[in-house]
Amino acid sequence: MAITPLDIANMALAVLDEAPIDSLDQDVKAARLLNLHFDLTREAELTKYAWVFAILRATVVGSDTGCGDCTLNFAYELPADCLRPLPPTRNGEPDGVPVSWRQEADLIYSDQPGPLAIRYVANLTDPNDWDALFTEVLVAALAIKVAHPLTHKSGMIDIARSAYDRALDAATNANAIQRGGRLYSASWASQRGDNRVLR
Repeated sequence: MAITPLDIANMALAVLDEAPIDSLDQDVKAARLLNLHFDLTREAELTKYAWVFAILRATVVGSDTGCGDCTLNFAYELPADCLRPLPPTRNGEPDGVPVSWRQEADLIYSDQPGPLAIRYVANLTDPNDWDALFTEVLVAALAIKVAHPLTHKSGMIDIARSAYDRALDAATNANAIQRGGRLYSASWASQRGDNRVLR
């Protein structure tokens, strides 16, 4: 069955025991709040973790920056739909030999001449492309965002946070998020500009 952003918004309202809306453009407070937060919250939740369903591959052609005084001389432009790259390896596989790299804006700098095979978390906007476990996480994240301004009940924030924690635990336990071993940490903070492989 196809799922829509409206369905997800109404699931978030159900977490808060609020009435459903007819449209995200409806002129009611719940719709305005959910419409305001929907896209940013989706991008944030995709970016936070290496969701398996959202990992795509690309081969990018680099250019030599001619910077002879540093080792990361090759610059690669990230795909337009890239929310964040996963640490590159020589063969593009998660268990491959890591390469030195750093990210600046929408570029990766590396010591490897191109082309470079990369894996990245993509900005997937169609709910029908998402894992059901990600959808559950997004529903709860939206509920957290709108809980206080919509209900003015602090207890509803706690209910939404509990739903978020349960959804994230379920996704982690089902290996919907890439992590551990010679794969990559789920934490974006540990990924950004860090070329270490976790063991």
